[in-house]
Amino acid sequence: MAIKTDSNFYTVVFAAVMVVVVGSILAFLASALRPNIMENERFEKQQNILYAMGVNENGDDAGSVNFIPTDVVEGEFSSYIKEQLVIQGDQITQNNEAYLIDLKKQLANMKKGEDYKLPVFIGEKDGKKFYIIPMYGKGLWDAIWGFIALDDTMTVQGVYFDHKGETPGLGANIKMRYFMDDFKGESILKGTQYAGIAVAKGNNDPLNNIKDDNEVDALAGATITGNGVSAMIRETVKLYKPYLETIRAK
Repeated sequence: MAIKTDSNFYTVVFAAVMVVVVGSILAFLASALRPNIMENERFEKQQNILYAMGVNENGDDAGSVNFIPTDVVEGEFSSYIKEQLVIQGDQITQNNEAYLIDLKKQLANMKKGEDYKLPVFIGEKDGKKFYIIPMYGKGLWDAIWGFIALDDTMTVQGVYFDHKGETPGLGANIKMRYFMDDFKGESILKGTQYAGIAVAKGNNDPLNNIKDDNEVDALAGATITGNGVSAMIRETVKLYKPYLETIRAK
């Protein structure tokens, strides 16, 4: 007598097997690619830090954002970044891999009342010192982050901004060179008090020639993203204020 089989049963079994096979393949690929992904993330952080202090391959084209190439960035990073420090409470220690610290995780620890670490980088270029600190905040749709480079007078020497999901042509323009260049020469001080830098609508200074107003012009159609950048800088300055005071006191 013929044995009846349930085609649905075999379909389910086949699907389950395929899920296991595909899952195994994806896990293998993720494991195999992880070293390359981590290496690319390392290069990207080094490029961003160097960009903030003005070490890049930007040409005369005001619209270009050109990083130090990945095949030489580690050497350039070691050449320009003289110290990497970690601030933890009232302790400051040297750590040659401070640039790998995930600021997002550290800020999450801070909010939970746990210990947290703040990295800071001291660079030198053309006989001048730069103090570069990382930033992390919230834009319109998702995370924004970057680096700000200061001199010992708390004047901005350069910035780098990036985002995860801001609107193309609007909030995403925070990573355009013309916007980032506006921050150069601005002070994070208002008088003797720390104030940050606001991305302000109605600034009435489209060329950003006024450098003592703690403001840069807002991006058209990107008010919430601009507010996020303002808050990110302000909150970062607040965290690093004790350290920045030691620089001003020198």
